[in-house]
Amino acid sequence: MTTATDRDLTLLRDALGPLRDREQVAARLLESSAKHSFDPDTELDWDAAVEEGKWFWPPELLSLYDTPMWHRMSEEQRLDLSRHEGAALASLGIWFEIILMQLLVRHVYDKPVTSNHVRYALTEIADECRHSMMFGRMIDWGGAPTYEVPRVYHNLARVLKTVSTTPGSFAATLLGEEILDWMQRLTFPDERVQTLVRGVTRIHVIEEARHVRYAREELRRQMVTAPRWERELTKMSCGEAARVFSVCFVNPRVYENVGLDRREAVAQVKASGHRTEVMQTGAKRLTDFFDDIGLLNGVGRTLWRRSGLLA
Repeated sequence: MTTATDRDLTLLRDALGPLRDREQVAARLLESSAKHSFDPDTELDWDAAVEEGKWFWPPELLSLYDTPMWHRMSEEQRLDLSRHEGAALASLGIWFEIILMQLLVRHVYDKPVTSNHVRYALTEIADECRHSMMFGRMIDWGGAPTYEVPRVYHNLARVLKTVSTTPGSFAATLLGEEILDWMQRLTFPDERVQTLVRGVTRIHVIEEARHVRYAREELRRQMVTAPRWERELTKMSCGEAARVFSVCFVNPRVYENVGLDRREAVAQVKASGHRTEVMQTGAKRLTDFFDDIGLLNGVGRTLWRRSGLLA
């Protein structure tokens, strides 16, 4: 019989191959953090004026793009929609990052405080603090309101933060990071977009690459070592998180705030083939990874399909 201690001394593997040593991974990420970390307060020009005629988010990534309502909107109204959707996504990002910081603190609570693994987790928490402040400052700079998630999901996250297992925490972390990361990788090189927004997304992409690596490596390890009940629970919690994420991704209040009919706009977004393609394309790298490590088997795949993020 192989004990947990014996297993720790052997080379762990999954469908993607051997798992890397946890301390070595963290050491490399700490080295990268030392070389490629940014202070948004000094790196970005917060005194810059909003640029006339520029988008706050690439138009092709906006929820109403290429719908009948989009074709009826003026260019000014489309630009304003991008300002409000950009603020809604930044608000969503802050919500996710605050959840993530709490989950990371829980993860390292029982770990050796002098380990590279814990040092990197604390470094990532510091990154996320700066990101949340950066997103909040960007919302203020653009002159749009903050868009809170619906109260039911705000409170549901309280439960998640309390009962989430370790693999469930890292699966939710990747869900919150990777789709937005895909969108931001399209945003920061796009010269049609506000210069300040491009700077914000560039910083976030560079620093989030480390966070994704950390979460992927740890989730792989957890899915190999966790008991079966925990793996099965993770499939369900991850699928439910995907549903919540897809619902919260754009706040319907943005439509009212740019003078559109809320019900009609929501209906057209739900019926939009382009929007479905954008969301599924943005999630594909993540869903492929989840599939490889066994998170999309059985009920997991069903829940992800219901979320609209998996074809």
